[in-house]
Amino acid sequence: MSQRRPVLVVLFDGVQSIDVTGPVEVFTGAARAVGRPDACPVRTASLDGGPVRTDSGLTLLPDGSLDEAVAEGPPHTLLVPGGGGTRRPDPALIAWLRAHAPDAERLVSVCTGALLLAAAGQLDGHRATTHWSACELLARRHPAVTVEPEPIFVRDGRVATSAGVTAGIDLALALVEEDLGREAALTVARHLVVFLRRPGNQAQFSAQLAAQTARREPLRDLQAWIAEHPDGDLSVESLAARARLSPRHFARAFRAETGVTPGRYVDRIRLEHARRLLEETAHGVEEVARAAGYGTPEAMRRAFVKALGTAPADYRRRFHAPVRDHAPVS
Repeated sequence: MSQRRPVLVVLFDGVQSIDVTGPVEVFTGAARAVGRPDACPVRTASLDGGPVRTDSGLTLLPDGSLDEAVAEGPPHTLLVPGGGGTRRPDPALIAWLRAHAPDAERLVSVCTGALLLAAAGQLDGHRATTHWSACELLARRHPAVTVEPEPIFVRDGRVATSAGVTAGIDLALALVEEDLGREAALTVARHLVVFLRRPGNQAQFSAQLAAQTARREPLRDLQAWIAEHPDGDLSVESLAARARLSPRHFARAFRAETGVTPGRYVDRIRLEHARRLLEETAHGVEEVARAAGYGTPEAMRRAFVKALGTAPADYRRRFHAPVRDHAPVS
C-alpha cells in the first residue's frame, strides 16, 4: 500500500465536468485520508495543454499537455471522462490514446469516455459499460467490445469502465479501496456525503426506473403498490385480480406497457428491497428474506447468487453501512 500510483485525467472540449471532478475528489481525498499526498497524485492534461470548455460551459485549466504528462513515465491510472465531446472526437486525441493507453497499468473510463477508449482499440476483447443512452452506440460501433448495459461499473483485468456521471465516483471509490484499503474509501465516501459505495454490479437504474412506467392508470398504480409491498402475494393471479384483469390479459398488458414480465418486475423489486435492507439495517438475513418477500433465506440466497454472484451474508459484509437506527423492518 506504500506504492505511488499517479493518475492522469484526459481533458478535451465537450468533457462533462463531474466526470472529471468526481473521481479527482475521490483520489485526492484518499491521499489525504492516508496521510500521503503522493499516494495517488492527480494530473490533468489536454492535447495541447490549453484550457478546455466543458459541456456545461465551464472552463477547465489542465496542468499541461498529454505529451508532457507522460514524458516522466506512464501513469498508473489513465482516466478518460465522458461528455458530448466523445461523439465526434478529435482524431489526434484518439491517436494519442492508441499510442499511450497501452502503457498505463490501469485504464479507466467514466460515462461515454468508453467511446474514446473503444475508438482507440483499447476495449477490444473486454467487457465494458457506459452511460445507458450510449450502450447501443458503443456496441454498434465496436462489435469487438462486450457491452454490459446494466452495471454501474465493470472491471475486466486492467480495464475499468463506469456508467454515467456519478457512477464514476463509485468506480473511483472501488479503485481507492483496492489501492489504499477499505478505510480510506469509507473516509472519502463520508467526506463526499456518499452514504455507501455502490457495488459495481448494481443496476444503472432502480427497478422502477429500469422498467417503463405503464400508461394505463391501473397498471401504473399497481407498479407503485408492488414496490410498497414486496412481501405481499405478488403472483400473476393476485396482481391481475388487483388490476381487475384476467391473468392472461394482465400479463400481456403489463409486459407491453413496462417492457418486462410481471415476474421479472417483481424479482427486481424484491432484490432491490433486500439489498437496501442488508446495506442500511442490522436486521438478520432471515428477517430480511421475509420482508423482501422471499419467504426463506435459501430462496433469497439463490436470487442473490443468480443476480449478483454473491450470497446475502457476503453482500452485507462488503457493503453494509453504519446503522443509524433500528426501526422495524419494512
